Amino acid sequence: MNEPRRRGPIARIAIGLWDTVNFTRRLVFNLLFLALLVLVLAMLFGGGKLAPIGERSTLVIAPEGRLVEQYSCDPLSRSFARATNSQDCREVRLRDLLRALDAARTDTRIERVVLHLDDLQPSGFASLRDVAAAIAKVKAAKKQVVAFGDNYSQGQYLLAAQANEIYLDPMSQGGVMLEGLASYRQYFREALQDKLGVDVHLFKVGEYKSAAEPYILDGASPESKEADLFWMNDLWQRMLADAGKARGIAPATLALQADALAEQVKAVNGDLAQLALNQKLVDGLKTREEVEDLLLERGVADEGAAGGFRQVALDTYLQHLDGALPQADVRPQVAVVVAEGAIAGGELPPGQVGGESTSMLLRDARDDDNVKAVVLRVNSPGGEVFASEQIRREVAALKQAGKPVVVSMGDVAASGGYWISMNADRIYADPSTITGSIGIFGLFPTIDRSLGKIGVRTDGVSTAKYAGAFDITRPLDPGVATTVQSVIEKGYRDFTGKVAQARGRSVQQIDEVARGRVWSGAQARERGLVDVLGGLDAALADAAARAKLGKPDAWQARYIEDSATPLSQWFGGMLQSRAGLSVLQASGIGELVLARQLQAQAPLRFIENALRTPGNARVTPLAYCFCMPQ
Repeated sequence: MNEPRRRGPIARIAIGLWDTVNFTRRLVFNLLFLALLVLVLAMLFGGGKLAPIGERSTLVIAPEGRLVEQYSCDPLSRSFARATNSQDCREVRLRDLLRALDAARTDTRIERVVLHLDDLQPSGFASLRDVAAAIAKVKAAKKQVVAFGDNYSQGQYLLAAQANEIYLDPMSQGGVMLEGLASYRQYFREALQDKLGVDVHLFKVGEYKSAAEPYILDGASPESKEADLFWMNDLWQRMLADAGKARGIAPATLALQADALAEQVKAVNGDLAQLALNQKLVDGLKTREEVEDLLLERGVADEGAAGGFRQVALDTYLQHLDGALPQADVRPQVAVVVAEGAIAGGELPPGQVGGESTSMLLRDARDDDNVKAVVLRVNSPGGEVFASEQIRREVAALKQAGKPVVVSMGDVAASGGYWISMNADRIYADPSTITGSIGIFGLFPTIDRSLGKIGVRTDGVSTAKYAGAFDITRPLDPGVATTVQSVIEKGYRDFTGKVAQARGRSVQQIDEVARGRVWSGAQARERGLVDVLGGLDAALADAAARAKLGKPDAWQARYIEDSATPLSQWFGGMLQSRAGLSVLQASGIGELVLARQLQAQAPLRFIENALRTPGNARVTPLAYCFCMPQ
């Protein structure tokens, strides 16, 4: 009988290592499978059905994250972020918040609305004004609105000001900070050029086009400061007017209080809560427990609820609104296509605007016989010119197909965001929308001096004058600079020419309000860049009227967007239950999935993409605006 061949020591070590790796792999996957299995079982047997909403309930609105037009993270990642208390993927969809407030206004089961805004992150003023108006309608419907918080930023306070009563924690360390708007950026010229030897060459048209100034200057240009202060003052005065009207305080008084902050804080010995009360910005100083006792006294007791009073959270209320089985709706549709985020080429996920992906959504609307008109909801600071042009062409194609297109601008629709908007039949904007910035720029770095600092030189030969001229390891050839500047100037002529044609103005008239200058929505309306001041509802009604769809109940609005898979939606809904959250928090699987999500959706850095590596011989024209105030 043959004996089995004995393996050598090296082979035995290699096989042992492989067996260890294989065992570890199986163990990890088995643990993940068991965690998911426990999660599913917890959902199926521990989640239960939605409890009915009782009479005299309080709707508690405690938004976590910033207001967005569409989610940039999928349902699973958002649920994992919530379960793990991560600040990433914390987003509140504006349309959902508005829908809940509108439903609560007429819902006989909802007795009052409570606003707890501590976790609402900084958001655009156009979105905040939409929410403030919705809260005001709830109050006008004789539903009590109560706001309470540990502190109030000025964006949070704009919403809280709409309430019947505002309470602040007596030990508040932030108070109500109405401090004004600011726009400060870091400038890198000295670090890049003097310290590192990187020469950044800027090509632009428009003295107000300041997006790339930090790469070539040590501070903001006079033109940038002039333009920024003009539109920011408009937003600031409107914010004071909105908050002042809601609280019965003159806007001028609020402005004086903001400018005298240091003296007033000193006068109350640093007690910011007492200062807010003295200034009549809040109605009382109460702890969270005291506010809950007040709500219990006014409402209905519920021992199983937080705070002891009958209530329904925003997410749960939205689930109830979505819970009814939809009836077959054969009414004609006004489609809503959202363009949110920076604009770049290709197919991009929600939260970014892809030249291909957003064009595809508009093409779907054009090809759908049920869609009779389209509203393009724009919330974008711009990005790549060619990707913007791809989307503009689809808007033009929709109109050519006989389908009206109306643009509704959100917080910002500037530069490339205006490019994709200009061909609409009508453009709507909020008075505090940031728009305009009609200008083009391009960046091209050369690092020959950087390499020289470490003793590296570039040399060689070429068969034509400009062969290899775009190599960033060589000094910029004057002929290349002339070429790029010519391309940028052509892009600006295209931009202003297309705007002039779309808006029925002369190129000279458009150039006077272009040159890269940013405007508020109200200022843009005065200069003919916007047609009407109004929100999404007004834009939808306009689009329906242009399509001759009749009364509001004769048509329906439908969002056309990439939706989550049924499995992802199912998990996302199930993870809202207490059982699901408990399993996620205990298992640690949430952090694993969330980390993967964040790695897959890193923020778009188009400026870095413009700094091309050698061999990619081109400069990408950009229409972008860094124009969100702090």
